[in-house]
Amino acid sequence: MTAEPFLRMDGVSKRYPGVVVLHEASLEAYRGEAMALMGANGAGKSTLMNVLGGLATKESGAIFIDGQPVSLRSPREAAANGVAFVHQELSLLPTMTVAENVHADEFPVRGGLLAPEIMRRRTTELLARLGSKLPTDIRVENLSAGDRQIVEIARALRRRPRVVIFDEPTSSLTAWEKTRLFEVIAGLKRDRAAIIYITHFIDEIFATCERVTVMRNGRTVASAATDTVTSRDVVHLMLGETDNIVRLGKTPAGDAADDGGDVVLQVKDLSRANVLKNVDLTLRTGEIVGLWGLLGSGRTELLRALIGLDAIDQGELCWSRNGELLSITPRELRRFVGFVTEDRRGDGLFLPLSVETNIALPSLPALTNWLRLIVGKKLARLVHGMMERLRIKGSGPKQPVGTLSGGNQQKVVLARWLATNPRLLFLDEPTRGLDVSAKTEILKLAVEFALAGGTILIVSSALEDLMRVSDRYLVISRGSIVAKLPGATTADELKHAVSDDSSRSEFRP
Repeated sequence: MTAEPFLRMDGVSKRYPGVVVLHEASLEAYRGEAMALMGANGAGKSTLMNVLGGLATKESGAIFIDGQPVSLRSPREAAANGVAFVHQELSLLPTMTVAENVHADEFPVRGGLLAPEIMRRRTTELLARLGSKLPTDIRVENLSAGDRQIVEIARALRRRPRVVIFDEPTSSLTAWEKTRLFEVIAGLKRDRAAIIYITHFIDEIFATCERVTVMRNGRTVASAATDTVTSRDVVHLMLGETDNIVRLGKTPAGDAADDGGDVVLQVKDLSRANVLKNVDLTLRTGEIVGLWGLLGSGRTELLRALIGLDAIDQGELCWSRNGELLSITPRELRRFVGFVTEDRRGDGLFLPLSVETNIALPSLPALTNWLRLIVGKKLARLVHGMMERLRIKGSGPKQPVGTLSGGNQQKVVLARWLATNPRLLFLDEPTRGLDVSAKTEILKLAVEFALAGGTILIVSSALEDLMRVSDRYLVISRGSIVAKLPGATTADELKHAVSDDSSRSEFRP
């Protein structure tokens, strides 16, 4: 390792309306090394890298590359300073060829005309450097996820970058494709590039990174050599202290047995290739079950698969009807479940429409007459009742939901599903982006639903929120339930449950 870092970011701050996403964050990366950038969801990793990649403008702080201060106000300026960004969501053009995608931002010309033979030759050279023999004339839409990743990296390498950012590069790759990617990164390190590697798979950082930097709540909280820390250390740094958690629900039971009440849903051997593996779980009346795992563990994918939003390869779902468990398909189960998605603005709400319309949409069949026209009195009674019950604050039912605060928007999403009288609620990151007061209100509503006989399966990256309401826990890692723990489980025990599983991965050297 050289004495001085090749890349240094000092005191970088960034604010968006109403929220500080970066607060004097710092980062160092060295030539010939890979530095893992870790943090829980919302820690500020992506924003910090967007600043480095010229996609976001910092409000304060400084960036130095090879000892020189640089200004990175656009992706073009970042590229000119040797920074390449391999994004998680690949930005390839599917109907264009491999060679065309690699040169999409600057096609080679000769005599004022496009020079396809130069483009193909240069692409072949770049692919060979990555150990790939992909045909340069094949359309990207016909490639596997791993081969598309290689094309994306080839495009990044075309400008001979000195800093390469990988954002969740293995999230959709097979085991073989991951191995190939690690070999590519090793080659980049031999070429003296500085690598920044963002991942939610803790085991991967020990396989390919020499250093790790951890962020939490927009701040850099630690930086160390990977051979001086364990996976448990990293998890603890990512999540922080979770002491002094005040429970909102009943005192949790002392064991993890699935015998608290009548079975509502039983799942056996639920699997989906490369996503979920042999998931077994049981949910019972009146309980809140916390689904705990790190980002990328399969939490959201499990919820989506259970109600048929994502296909499954195998598995059996049994639903309680009149005291008897009967087989049910995920699509049929959807009729009994309210699903609060993790992205309320993108998936949960129609932002230009009114509070009234957003709440009423799933309940429209119950609000219409025999002519299938909406009955105004029924609509008003439903909407006013839900707004009063959930204490939704605003100018009234006609207010566009996009103009509400984040907490009130989340209440509208919850109200929409509570209005359908579901027996089961799936809550995916229900407190994300909310202040302390709004979080508590949302969690209290969840507890009220369970105390009234409903059942909840809740996902949260905020461990302290999960522990305030959960009666027991299911721990998920790499698409499998790896532990079932009682409600009395401590924060450290939950952290260790995921870090212990990561340490057994085939990627750890």
